[in-house]
Amino acid sequence: MSAPKRPPTAQEFVLAELRRAILTGEMAPGTPIRQDALAEHLGVSRVPLREALRTLEGEGQVIYRPHRGYHVADLSLDDLLEVYRIRELLETEATLRAVPLMTPEDIDRLEQSDADIQTAAAANDIVGMAAANRQFHFTVLEASGMPRLTRLVRVLWDATDAYRSLYYSSPANRDRVHSEHKAIIAAIRSGSADEVVRLWNQHRAGAVDALRQIVQ
Repeated sequence: MSAPKRPPTAQEFVLAELRRAILTGEMAPGTPIRQDALAEHLGVSRVPLREALRTLEGEGQVIYRPHRGYHVADLSLDDLLEVYRIRELLETEATLRAVPLMTPEDIDRLEQSDADIQTAAAANDIVGMAAANRQFHFTVLEASGMPRLTRLVRVLWDATDAYRSLYYSSPANRDRVHSEHKAIIAAIRSGSADEVVRLWNQHRAGAVDALRQIVQ
């Protein structure tokens, strides 16, 4: 018998809601965060809200300024480029280790995640697309057997949710994601780790090129 799913703590609930609001653009870059009003809206006290804001501050998603409080971080091309460069270094190492170890079940999960992205895209569900896309990428990363590296990459992904929502807003970018994911799955199936690394790099570069135009 599986254990019942534990309900989220107040802090986990608030953190999830803030992530969703930033991802969807409900809390746009540069928006000031009015803690009293937000706590009332979410039905929580200021304590879990402050803890969630500290977590997001550590990820660079919100900024705290003395006497002015928190606001959602502005989009920054330099920040985006730095995050994606670090991701390239870490994900390359994970991919080289992961591909030889991936099982048919892992590949099935990749196929399912890509299908879930398409379903969410058809419904214009940005949150669903982001979740399925994250599952696709981390299926490969987790197969590396490097949990500490994977945790570091998760932090980098969390820090760029606002950019990801902008990227997914374009139908052309959604089609590109699907096409590139299919190529990555084929390379993993063939066992070519170097080809998977090349395709990941191409995948990230395409996202950066598209976002560069938006952010600038």
